[in-house]
Amino acid sequence: MSCKKILYVASEALPFAASGGLGDVIGSLPCALMKEYPEQLDVRVVIPLYKSVSDEYRRQMTFICNFNVSLAWRNQYCGIFELKYKGVTFYFIDNEYYFSRESLYGSFDDGERYAFFCTAVMEMMPKIDFYPDIMHAHDWQSALSVIYLRRKYALRPEYANIRSVFTIHNIEYQGKYGFDILWDVFALMNEDRETVEYGGCINLMKGAIMCADRVTTVSPHYAEEILTSYYSHGLHYILRRNSSNLSGIINGIDYDYYDPQTDPKIYKNYTSRSLAGKEYNKKCLLRDLGLPVSDAPLIAMVTRLTAHKGLDLVSWAAEKLLNKNVQFAILGTGDKGYESYFSYLRNRFPDKVSVNFRFDKDFSKKIYAGADIFLMPSKSEPCGLAQMIASRYGTVPIVRQTGGLYDTIHEGDNGFTFYAYNGDEMLYAITRAIDLYDCKEKWQSLVKNVMKKDFSWSNSAKKYFELYGSI
Repeated sequence: MSCKKILYVASEALPFAASGGLGDVIGSLPCALMKEYPEQLDVRVVIPLYKSVSDEYRRQMTFICNFNVSLAWRNQYCGIFELKYKGVTFYFIDNEYYFSRESLYGSFDDGERYAFFCTAVMEMMPKIDFYPDIMHAHDWQSALSVIYLRRKYALRPEYANIRSVFTIHNIEYQGKYGFDILWDVFALMNEDRETVEYGGCINLMKGAIMCADRVTTVSPHYAEEILTSYYSHGLHYILRRNSSNLSGIINGIDYDYYDPQTDPKIYKNYTSRSLAGKEYNKKCLLRDLGLPVSDAPLIAMVTRLTAHKGLDLVSWAAEKLLNKNVQFAILGTGDKGYESYFSYLRNRFPDKVSVNFRFDKDFSKKIYAGADIFLMPSKSEPCGLAQMIASRYGTVPIVRQTGGLYDTIHEGDNGFTFYAYNGDEMLYAITRAIDLYDCKEKWQSLVKNVMKKDFSWSNSAKKYFELYGSI
């Protein structure tokens, strides 16, 4: 393999700043690559230095340099800080005007913020004397780094040999803007317009797809799905045109962080060889959920309360389900309509339903460890991490066969599945699980099999290593 230097460009990374699955990936994949290939690779990551980055990590950072970044008519300060984490060098782009905000995303000037970030990434390379063999950018916030490389910087000799990979984590969010800011914000010329134009506006994800040497997404099945109009949010024409460069690699989970044998956040540690600890976790969880200890299976969801997570199917089937011998717990925040409905269910079935409207990573681990069944009936799911985490803790997944759920959970092997986006099909899959749960010996055998599935990052790291070598 000729490639040695990899630079990940992303808008978030655990444990520094994260809002979802992207942060998990950028916090784990580079570290897994360095662990697997310490002699072959030099993997580095660059993200913004957000206000939310804790003082604990700021104290560990080293100031490298500062310089000014030109973005159209702007001339902005940029500082570079460095921190070593699990064998990987992390760089942080400092500019308080753009990144000292209360939240990572959702500002009126997000387009300008990430245009600055992507320009700073390109201008950083000579300052730190690091020109990667592969620049791997993630989602629309980093799309301009790929566009700038192809349309601007590749004409300079020192950048000419950099190859780019662009990964789509969620195709719904594409970075769409009006053409009035083509130059004023993005510093792109009229001759660049064709690269980013799609659907009558600037589409940064489309531009990155066109400019990247390879395009990936976060599961093989999702790579197939986004070639269709149902899943692509309009980008299927562009992806079909570039389908020879498109592939899917399933994400993994951090097996050190999610480990029932050592996890300090759960009630009692356990392994697949001794499931008594899991039974103890269930009793403690039921207590904390405000539900009576029962022999009924506990079905859980840890999710955003939005329609595409399958909450409309759950709402349709909930009362039919709760007439069976089951208990149900949900943890998450989101649509107020769903919060109202699940509150109604709790009031109607107080001994069977627990609702917890908050984001609580520590408590989510208690749910993964204590529940019997994990329900994930998503309308779309590019990869999904929750079904893997649930499996790690021996909580049997029930999933709809879409995206990464299709690739990771298989009926009769490590869970229960249904295909059609239909409440009756979901309810039938749950019924099959409940029936098996009553056969304790068979259920324990399934739980052990679920826990033995390998969803670690090492498998995915090998595939990325091969991908980088191919370009």
